Amino acid sequence: MTEPQHPHPEVNSLLNITDPAERVKQATTLIETYQALINDDIGPIRREALKELISSGLNQTEVGEKVGMTRARIGQILSSGPRPERAFLGTGNVLTIAVGGKEESGRTDGSASAMMSRGASDAYGILAELARSLGLKPQPVEIVAPPGHVDLNRPGLIVLCGPRLLPFVGQVLGADPKYGFVEDATGNYLIDRETGTEYRSPADSGVSTDYAYVGRLPRPDGKGTFLYLAGIHAAGTKGAARYVEANLESLWKDHKTRRFSGLVECRYDAKMNIIEATPLTKFHRHEGVN
Repeated sequence: MTEPQHPHPEVNSLLNITDPAERVKQATTLIETYQALINDDIGPIRREALKELISSGLNQTEVGEKVGMTRARIGQILSSGPRPERAFLGTGNVLTIAVGGKEESGRTDGSASAMMSRGASDAYGILAELARSLGLKPQPVEIVAPPGHVDLNRPGLIVLCGPRLLPFVGQVLGADPKYGFVEDATGNYLIDRETGTEYRSPADSGVSTDYAYVGRLPRPDGKGTFLYLAGIHAAGTKGAARYVEANLESLWKDHKTRRFSGLVECRYDAKMNIIEATPLTKFHRHEGVN
């Protein structure tokens, strides 16, 4: 007589494992996978939808009647779990921050090495601390050595630094219909592709201000996106990180994990402390793409 089959194929696979030790291992892995999915991805989506219903003018009792939950359960969901805007940085638990590096000069051991700028290092620190506050686990900084071949086909990825250090990212920037980097004899600058407006860094004229790109770009494999922050100079990269830190909630509200881009103006002091990071341009959602 044939054993009854479970309607869920993964549970059915567990039931068909004859070795009990292996069955325990596989069941534990499945439980952890689904628990992480519930806690980190599905739960925040549900919580945000409840917040949207309340923002529309409904009270918790009315929301409960609408979705088939008690008022107490609505309150419990709204006060628990990670903040939904953490998905702006990355999904899952682990966050990778890749930074363009320069060749380290002056080494006497003959080995090749790469180092990142102070501004990029500070930007990593800002984003890593923000990630930890949201329950994400930032990995140690990934310094991408010259010639800047970075793997963009990964979930939970943030990339820092301009296309001069990361030329492959510069190619991906071509998918942005609005903003991008350009290089000429005087150096790098940002441009509005639609209007032709050029944004050259005031830092090039000795002013303690830089401009930066903040956006979400498509992975080359077409299976997702990554967050990209890059100043014309190192101070701009740090300022872009400060801007995301200070405006995470509104960025999430406006763009979720959809593709978008905008330019930021970053003012800093003599020690490269960011005094202010504000929008230089309007932030545009890349309509028609995810």
